[in-house]
Amino acid sequence: MSKILKNQVAIITGSTSGMGEAIARRFAAEGASVVINGRNEERGKKIQDEIVNAGGEAAFYQADVSSAPEVEALVEFAAERFSKVTILVPNAGILGNGLATEISLETWEKTIGVNLNGVYYLCRYGLPKLIEAGGGTVVINASIASFKSFPKHPAYCASKGALIPLMKNLAQDYAKHNIRVNALCPGPIDTPLIWDSVKAFPNADSIIDETIEMTCVKRLGTPNDVAEAALFFASDRSSFITGSSLVIDGGIMC
Repeated sequence: MSKILKNQVAIITGSTSGMGEAIARRFAAEGASVVINGRNEERGKKIQDEIVNAGGEAAFYQADVSSAPEVEALVEFAAERFSKVTILVPNAGILGNGLATEISLETWEKTIGVNLNGVYYLCRYGLPKLIEAGGGTVVINASIASFKSFPKHPAYCASKGALIPLMKNLAQDYAKHNIRVNALCPGPIDTPLIWDSVKAFPNADSIIDETIEMTCVKRLGTPNDVAEAALFFASDRSSFITGSSLVIDGGIMC
């Protein structure tokens, strides 16, 4: 392998499963030291051990990304464990399904807390570390919900819709520090999240098959599809790209 992330240190939130896990494994395979984050300690430590046993560098830190103090502690852990931080991947996300007039206020606040505030907190506390390191990259995992809505996903769509302007603002403000900021916008990716999402649709039994037919490539995406795009944005291969969003949806937005 080319090890295009050699000497880089990445924090990846929500990386104990799905897209985040694939990103962590891909980054580690390319030479980065990765800090795995999630709620499932057993799963997180298992991924950590597997990466280390394969010759990579990884450490797990349990933190709730909707809590600013816990995210600050996550960033400090990463900086102390690996001496610096150069890549931020705010990836953690939840759905918060239900009609806007029916979901609980707790569900609304938790969804916004994880999907939007969690991104902001990682950037708030992580960007100073990137500046100290002389620069770096931020790869925000947004969604095609940044551009379109889904039935009974008001909190999810609102939180994801806010991420693109946030990404552009950060790209503008931190370019002078040699920091690039971009966003991934996945469509239908085969993770536990999509199977939970279908429950909000009236045609839950058939929506996945119908969604596949709506894509140009006639399949669901895989976590590795997203991980490859994240690697591109995190590496020097995208050195002239900042403030951009990349749709990864098999052509469904066509």
